[in-house]
Amino acid sequence: MSRFSETASQDAPSGYTGARLSRKPTLTWTDAGGRHTREVDETLVVGGAEGVGLVIADPAVSRLHVELEPLDSGLWVRDLESRNGTFVQGVRVTRACIPEGGVLRLGATDVTVRYAPEPTPVEIWPDGRFGPMVGASVPMRELFARLARVARSEATVLIQGETGTGKELVARALHDASPRAQGPFVIIDCGALPESLLEAELFGHRKGAFTGAVEARAGAVEAADGGTVFLDEIGELPLSMQPKLLRVLESRTVRRVGETAQRPVNVRFLSATNRDLRTMVNTRAFREDLYFRLAVLPVTIPPLRERPTDILALVQHFLPREALAAVTPQMMHELTARPWLGNVRELRNFVERALTLGAREALALSAPAAGPGGAETEPTFPPALLALPYKEMRERVLLAAEREYVEVLLVRHDRDVSAAAEAAGLNRTYLYRLVAKHRL
Repeated sequence: MSRFSETASQDAPSGYTGARLSRKPTLTWTDAGGRHTREVDETLVVGGAEGVGLVIADPAVSRLHVELEPLDSGLWVRDLESRNGTFVQGVRVTRACIPEGGVLRLGATDVTVRYAPEPTPVEIWPDGRFGPMVGASVPMRELFARLARVARSEATVLIQGETGTGKELVARALHDASPRAQGPFVIIDCGALPESLLEAELFGHRKGAFTGAVEARAGAVEAADGGTVFLDEIGELPLSMQPKLLRVLESRTVRRVGETAQRPVNVRFLSATNRDLRTMVNTRAFREDLYFRLAVLPVTIPPLRERPTDILALVQHFLPREALAAVTPQMMHELTARPWLGNVRELRNFVERALTLGAREALALSAPAAGPGGAETEPTFPPALLALPYKEMRERVLLAAEREYVEVLLVRHDRDVSAAAEAAGLNRTYLYRLVAKHRL
């Protein structure tokens, strides 16, 4: 597969600001601290904890109560499994759009929402590329503009998004656009390592610290000195490890397993998850203090279904130049109509299958077997496979089916490998091997 190798300039050209207009919502409320007014120009968390984007002084408000997200359609609220619930116009909701003049009730506090009569400029990136990422849609260009600002900071970043949206690409783009670009970029998958090994992988160990530690070894944090540590799947970090990571984030020192000395490190931390850490905080599955340390600068990647205009550019990006002529309007119509639950990763895997089997055959593998009205259609078989010897055909079909099965299994279980393995009747270690085998 060809891969995009050019790096877009991270210095914004003229026209960077104001390429889109939006009516900003304004919140008004009265709590124990008095009367307040606040404009909402980006996604923020509302609650009673110090450190949230908007603090409401009301004991009936959960520490992380709701998320507010300003979209073109209005201000959307999403409950974060709060104790007392979230109400819009007197109706309890889990997610809703608040109308003009609408009242959002959190605990015993009423928050009134008004929209600006005139739209104001929203900052978007002028190009459809940022580092290794491709996307000309407005949601992606807004994301690129935010990444350009975030990259210049030294603050810790939490990258949020569904499985397959490209969280590692965002982390790589942030590193490459930062002053640390010449330093190392070290990745640790918190969900792929057993708890017994995770501490040593992160912080290193002395010789003889445990069985198999035949020599002293630096961990990932030390190895990234002068650069960036990317903690992927941070939501899978065991509770027993969370205070140890918090200590490193606060002190910028590490202590190798089996040692007492603290070693200073100069690193920037990026982390990513497809789980909602805020609801995990409310259910005590994730430490609140660690969440705030990780989410100093939160970044959210939109799912592919919210930016279907990017599908053509992504297909062209994944295809080698000589295969571009095979992309027909009918094919694009079919691709943009699909939900892409696995997001960009699923689309990329489809392109890879299509290069082997042909686009029509790749689509047929996942097409329903029944025709209109549920009637069975005449059995079909991809012509490209019929031309192969039986043994080679069997290997290709089984390999493609195995990959798709594992991919869908992971999506269905939010990348929780333990849950996916149990549902599939597989040993967890074997499922990890399948994930590695298919580069998922």
